[in-house]
Amino acid sequence: MPAIEVGRICVKICGREAGKKCVIVDVIDKSFVLVTGPKSVTGVKRRRANINHLEPLAEKIDIKKGASDEEVLKALKEKGLLEAMATPVKPALAHA
Repeated sequence: MPAIEVGRICVKICGREAGKKCVIVDVIDKSFVLVTGPKSVTGVKRRRANINHLEPLAEKIDIKKGASDEEVLKALKEKGLLEAMATPVKPALAHA
């Protein structure tokens, strides 16, 4: 399983944004990370998320810690992942 790290692309598996992809922008502590969609692409707002509510994917983009939504958007464009990010995924069953 890929590590929880800055630039890792994840799928939210809990909450109203379940099934949507997001990018880890910052690691807050061992339980929480700061994620963003960016909202204009995936509908996920920049917010704190519990790592138990995220499913990391194999893809990773090159961004610095605390990158702005514009920087995340630019990195996604460079990797050609914009269309992939916009399509929601059916989330796997959430952890009990």
